[in-house]
Parts: sequence; structure tokens; C-alpha cells
Amino acid sequence: MAYATQEARQDLLDALAEATEHIGAALAALGAAYEQLDEQSGDRLEEELFRPVQLAYGRARRTHTGFAERHGLPERSFEPPAPGHPSQGVKGFIESALESAAAADLELSTLQDSMRPVEVGDPELRAGLADVREQLSGLRSQGRRFVSLFGR
Repeated sequence: MAYATQEARQDLLDALAEATEHIGAALAALGAAYEQLDEQSGDRLEEELFRPVQLAYGRARRTHTGFAERHGLPERSFEPPAPGHPSQGVKGFIESALESAAAADLELSTLQDSMRPVEVGDPELRAGLADVREQLSGLRSQGRRFVSLFGR
């Protein structure tokens, strides 16, 4: 039984790591988009898109680390990937970020729906997952709005 529980915890941790990597990719893409914007548009991007993704990324990393520590599992370091080529442009980077954030949200919702976080009995993990999903919740609509107003 203990092995099955430990294995379930490791599987859960791996799923959280995958979601965290997706959020890191979204963060890298938004950072690249920011670099191509004027100051006013950059401030808007930071407020509407970058900040929620940054908060989600930090919370996902802390949730991962905390869960690993509480259950004696190996921790991971997360390094955001390269965002892609500058030729993607602002819209391409934002679309890439939105896709990555959606992939993370899908991974987390699947995890929550599986009831594995409840089965392993870790309230801090459940709270962390909910918090990350909350940060990502309005991102798609905000991103689409940002792109639609871009250049106006």
C-alpha cells in the first residue's frame, strides 16, 4: 500500500511539473512579446497578461517544491524554455503563451478531476492547484482582447 501511495504521489508531482513547464513557456513567450512593445503597450501586457502568469508560475513552483518536501520526493528546478524566434512577433508570442497556459490549465483540471489530490490527502497541494488555476482563469480572454487592441 505504501508503495502505491508513494507512486501516486510521484505521478501527481510529475503532472504538476508538466503544468509548471507549460506555465514557464507562457512566461517566456510573454517576456519576448514585451521586448517588442513600446512602453505603453508593454505596461498593459505586463499588467493584463505577464503578472497573472508570473504569479501562477511562482505558485506552481512553490506547490511542487512543498509537496515534494512534505512527501520525501525529489524536487525539480524549472528553467523557462527559449521563447522562440523574434520573427513570431508580438501576436505570435502572445498566441504561444495562451496555448501554453491553456495546456497547463488542462493538465491541472485533469489532475483535480482525477481526485488524486484528495486521495493523497494533501490540502496544501489542493489549495496550490486551485490558486494556480485561478491566476490562469481569465488569461485567454485577456490575451485575445490585448491582441485585438494591439496597434490601435
